[in-house]
Amino acid sequence: MIYLDNSATTRPYKEVIDSFVKVSTDYFGNPSSLHQLGVQAENLLSKGRKQLADLLGVKPGEVFFTSGGTESNNLAIKGAAIKHRGRGNHIITTEVEHASVRETMNQLKQLGFEITYLPVNSEGRMNIDDLEKAISRDTILVTVMHVNNEVGTIQPVEEVGKFLQKYPRVLFHVDYVQGAGKIPLDLKRHHIDLCSISGHKFHGLKGTGLLYVRDGVQISPLLTGGSQEFTIRSGTENVAGAVAMAKALRLTMEKQRSDSGRLVSMKEQMIQGLMELSDVTIHTPSVHSAPHIINFSIKGFKAEVFVHALEEKGVYVSTTSACSSKKKSTSTTLLAMGVDEGLANSSVRISLSYENRMEEINQALTIIKETVKNLKEVMK
Repeated sequence: MIYLDNSATTRPYKEVIDSFVKVSTDYFGNPSSLHQLGVQAENLLSKGRKQLADLLGVKPGEVFFTSGGTESNNLAIKGAAIKHRGRGNHIITTEVEHASVRETMNQLKQLGFEITYLPVNSEGRMNIDDLEKAISRDTILVTVMHVNNEVGTIQPVEEVGKFLQKYPRVLFHVDYVQGAGKIPLDLKRHHIDLCSISGHKFHGLKGTGLLYVRDGVQISPLLTGGSQEFTIRSGTENVAGAVAMAKALRLTMEKQRSDSGRLVSMKEQMIQGLMELSDVTIHTPSVHSAPHIINFSIKGFKAEVFVHALEEKGVYVSTTSACSSKKKSTSTTLLAMGVDEGLANSSVRISLSYENRMEEINQALTIIKETVKNLKEVMK
C-alpha cells in the first residue's frame, strides 16, 4: 500500500497509540473527580496542555481541548460572533475556506450576520487590499485558513495579522489544521487571536484537537454544562487523547526540523513526474505553497474513476477534501481560482507526510502513468 492521502488523515504514530492505551488503562479517572484517580488524570491533562503550549509558543491557559478542527473552527467563529455581536455583525473570510468554516458562515448569515467573502487569485491566494476595502466599523472577526486543504496555497497570514493591528477591536482567527507540523506559525508574532488545530492531521488520533485563545480574548461557549476547559468547552475531557496529541505534535515537529527538505523533494518529484503526462494541469501553485499537497487534473478523466483505479493498484489518493469528497460537488476552491468547472471536476489531490519515502513516490508515479494509459485505452 502507498498511502498518499495524508491531508484527509494520517496514520497514528505507534508511540501515540501506546500513550493513549497507557493513559486510558492506568489513568482512567475523571479529571473533575476529587479522589486520587481524578487528581492523576487532571495532572496528566495539565501536563499535556503545557507540552502543547510550549510547542506552539503560547501559555497553557491559552490552550483549550476540543474534538478536532471542525469543532475548533465552530467554537472560534460562532463563539466570537455571539460574544461580540453587541458591537458589530460583520465577519470577513475568504472564498476558499474549509467546509467547517463555510457552513458556519451560512449559519451565522441566517442569524443576521453580514459575511464578506474575499476573492482569491489564480493561485488561490487572497489580497490584503481586498481586506482593507472590506473592513468596516461593524467588523468583529476576520477568519483565514493558513494552508488550503485542497491545493496547498499558503495565505498571507502574517500580513493579515500585521494589518489588523490597526483595528484592535477586530479578532483574527486562523485555521491551522493543514499547516501544523509542516509550516511554522508564530501565533504571537503574527498577532493571531484564535487558532484551530486537529490532532489526526499530524499522526495523532481522530477526535482530538485544540483551540488557541489569546489571553484576554473572550468568546462564548457552544457547549455548556460543566466548568471544564475553563468553562469554554464543557464535557468530560479526553485525557488520553490530549496526552496522545501532545506526543504526536512533538514527534511531528521534530520530523519537521529534520525532514522538511525531504518532504519538499518528494513533492517536487511527484509534480515533475505528473507533468510528463499529456493533458495534465497542476493546480497547486509553485510559490506560497505547502510542502505536502499536490492538486492536479487530467483533462477528460472523472476524478472518482481515477481514484478508484489507483486504489485497485494499492495507491490511495483523494478528490477534493475528505469532508466533501462523498458529496461529489465541484471544488469551490478551484472554481474561486478560476479553474474551468470541467477541469475542476477531474481534480485529484495527493498529500504527503514525513512517513512517505521517495521510493513510494517513484512507484506511485509509475502506477499513475500506467493507469492513465489504461484508462485512455478504455475511453477510445
